[in-house]
Amino acid sequence: MPKLTNLFLLLALTACSSADKHKIANIDEASGISYCQDSNTLVVANDEGSFYELTTNGEILSEHKLGDYDLEGVVCEKEHFVFAVEKGELLVVPRTEPKINRLKIKGQGFTLTKKHGIEGITKIGKLYYLSIQEKKRKEDAKILVVKLGANYAKVVGVINSNIIDTAGMKYHNKKLYIVSDKKDKLYLYNLKKNRIKKKIKLPKFAQEGVTFDNSGNVYFADDDGAVLKFTKKELGL
Repeated sequence: MPKLTNLFLLLALTACSSADKHKIANIDEASGISYCQDSNTLVVANDEGSFYELTTNGEILSEHKLGDYDLEGVVCEKEHFVFAVEKGELLVVPRTEPKINRLKIKGQGFTLTKKHGIEGITKIGKLYYLSIQEKKRKEDAKILVVKLGANYAKVVGVINSNIIDTAGMKYHNKKLYIVSDKKDKLYLYNLKKNRIKKKIKLPKFAQEGVTFDNSGNVYFADDDGAVLKFTKKELGL
């Protein structure tokens, strides 16, 4: 029994050290991340209603408090940020000023709660894709497709992804990547065929968001308080 205990301890320490060496910044309860192409920077949201702008090396450039919001994901666009709030809202915030346009998501057909709320967001074309948290039943793992207007956020479609605990998503180079915290995996998802195309095993950490830059790097928001950076090559992408 002592030998098994030592083995488990060694595996746990190896997993921790593997993730730790990729840490580039400390951000409390980091819950979502997005790459801003025009400025070559990152925006990171957290569970306490704040967001941070960082360089791709992890230097924090600015911090902003939006309010008492449980932010679970963010999309960086040319003119504004779009934040996903766990219980069913989108916040559209201009990049030049902290003015909030708060839009409640309508038409989903079921109630979003803290245990069954929004956990990730990405944009494909003109539509936003929002992952709904589901930690037990694959058949209840869903992605909402949302159309966003100046005064509305309306669900126009629902995808059954069958991915447990979808904690973050990113559409990159015409491919949808989905990260699962519970499974410690990054999935390459085929939207046309509605199925998983590839599974990438990740080091054990609290995955809450994923994004890519233009230089072959992959970034993760870690709910334990960090931003991690990998190369695509390291992850086998």
